[in-house]
Amino acid sequence: MATRIAEPPTDQANPPGRMPADQDEIQTVAARLASAAPQDVLSWTVDRFAPLVAVSCSFGGPSGTVLIEMLARLGLLDQVKVYFIDTGLLFAESHTLRSKLERRYGFEAVRYEPAIDLQAQALQYGDELWSRDPDACCGIRRVAPNVEALRGQHAWVAGIRRDQSTSRANTPAVAWNARHEVVKVAPLATWTDAMVWDYVRRYDVPVNDLHADGYPSLGCTVCTTRVDDGEHLRSGRWRNSDKTECGLHWQI
Repeated sequence: MATRIAEPPTDQANPPGRMPADQDEIQTVAARLASAAPQDVLSWTVDRFAPLVAVSCSFGGPSGTVLIEMLARLGLLDQVKVYFIDTGLLFAESHTLRSKLERRYGFEAVRYEPAIDLQAQALQYGDELWSRDPDACCGIRRVAPNVEALRGQHAWVAGIRRDQSTSRANTPAVAWNARHEVVKVAPLATWTDAMVWDYVRRYDVPVNDLHADGYPSLGCTVCTTRVDDGEHLRSGRWRNSDKTECGLHWQI
């Protein structure tokens, strides 16, 4: 498995001024694909930007695995880079799912890691930074590696949906992301959780085993708890804090 180590955090993943598509094209396509089927959004993205298409997958939620299955079914999976951020604190079940998907669909996910391991982080910032300053911890262990993963890419495909949180409620299917200088694509933006699970059952898509054990959304082991009946799907992430996002999608 290819592994990339994150460089120190920078403001942009790509050189300033480089734009893989102009604003007129992005706005036109965004309007045309606003309510399109995810498969149509994926097909346009790969046709327009491959091979510089990065597909992020945490292996901690069903949306990412559905996108991988869709790309495989469309015959496009070999034209994109599927990657994940290995924070060093992922659930074992997330790694197991990744291996299962790689075998089933015949691809190899690229692993991106933080610049410092957990021991070095504790020496530099103190023990359990995630409990004292979760934003700083996510910045080191998630955001910085994601900058590296998107460096040089033209399009970023993510499994985020509008129904996942209020901060994602206005997520467009296609938009320019100035932070990373890429076209950000959310093929499942208009789908609901029920629609995702209908697709999972229809095509027998592998998902994380912990979903059946009260974990509908999985991040790091130290910041994820079970969700009780009636709670929001992401209420187990950073419980008892105001934090709702790791920072990857703060600018949709």
